[in-house]
Amino acid sequence: MLDSKDKAILALLSENARATITSIASAINISDVATKKRIQKLENEKVILGYKVIVDPKQIGYEAVAIIGINTEPGKVVEIAEIVASRPDTTFVAITTGDHEVLAEVWARDTKELLRKIKEIEGLSGVKEVFPAILVKTVKHHTSLPEEFLRENLTKHEADIKEPQKKE
Repeated sequence: MLDSKDKAILALLSENARATITSIASAINISDVATKKRIQKLENEKVILGYKVIVDPKQIGYEAVAIIGINTEPGKVVEIAEIVASRPDTTFVAITTGDHEVLAEVWARDTKELLRKIKEIEGLSGVKEVFPAILVKTVKHHTSLPEEFLRENLTKHEADIKEPQKKE
């Protein structure tokens, strides 16, 4: 179970994954050693799964990005999701309970390449239908935590920042 300090660490790392141990420790008013141990524990317990950079696809040459809904034949959902996830052009794949069994985000250099990739996915054995939605503009990028979590867990420690207490 995560306590308020663990949640604050997650919130701070979510805002800046490059934050130093010292800056995090200072923000939540615990020692550097205690902070490092807490982060290692969060990593070991698979609460923190990794640290990522968020990029604008167009800035690195990917002009066409699509979210693709994929409907599969019965019993093929996991297999199709794993095949699509293994493609080097996918950045996200999930099995869902929504309109489509699988959702995938696929990046391509241009629309022609994207259409070819969609046809490849459509041609996989076990795929019934694909429903691509080409992204026109990304309004909000994936974040590791919802803003609600950040607000709740950063504000809990504002008093610690303003009025330092004894460190762990």
